[in-house]
Amino acid sequence: MGKMLTAKDVQELLDVDRSTIYRMAESGRLPSIKVGRQWRFPADQVEEWLVAQSAPVVSPLSLNNRDDDDLLSKLPVECVQLIQDTFAKALGVMVIITDMDGRPVTELSNPCGLFEALSNTPVLWQRCIDHWRDMAVDLSLEPRFEEGYLGLLCSRAYIRIGATLQGMVFVGGIAPDDWPPSPEKIREIAADLDVDFSLFTNHVEDIYMMDEAEQAHVLSLIQPVADVVSHILNERIVLMRKLDQISRITAV
Repeated sequence: MGKMLTAKDVQELLDVDRSTIYRMAESGRLPSIKVGRQWRFPADQVEEWLVAQSAPVVSPLSLNNRDDDDLLSKLPVECVQLIQDTFAKALGVMVIITDMDGRPVTELSNPCGLFEALSNTPVLWQRCIDHWRDMAVDLSLEPRFEEGYLGLLCSRAYIRIGATLQGMVFVGGIAPDDWPPSPEKIREIAADLDVDFSLFTNHVEDIYMMDEAEQAHVLSLIQPVADVVSHILNERIVLMRKLDQISRITAV
């Protein structure tokens, strides 16, 4: 028989009351064996159970030059992508999560027609990444809109692990008051992207229109969404520490 943990061991791993451990054992929600009047917990099965509570997933985006300790390696992307998709559709905006260098960690949710029409051009993504990185340098904590590369409004909120800034939630695709851009500006962007002028003009109205109140509503929700992602990250780090502890106990 492998290493067995006591209720006290499991309590320290899960950081819950002893009574909760017993209820989970009684209901079968936690791998356990009752020996007389005492509960014992197979260490290998508990470890598998902990892993199953937050199984790591592979990001849908494949980006080069990433470190093992970057946001992508820490984030349960599939879970966060679902939250992001829901938020984007509910508010009628584009949403994406990036690291602090502006590199995407999630797939873009709810792209407007203009962005989608131009999104096959690598230059567009690089221009956006450059702009997102520049926005990370501005450490203003209050989300606000500013014009992005295509002239559409975007804003961001910070994702934190503890007190450290780890990434950003961006919303965008919203038309400013002076939309659409002048023909000269459109030609400049089209030339930079190496696309036909008509590709831009054919989709110039395929963007998100919002009045001042609607924009304010979106701004009020960006940081709460980023806080949810921060909470998920911090909880996952706690779980990884618990897995490390159980590995050490098992190895004894």
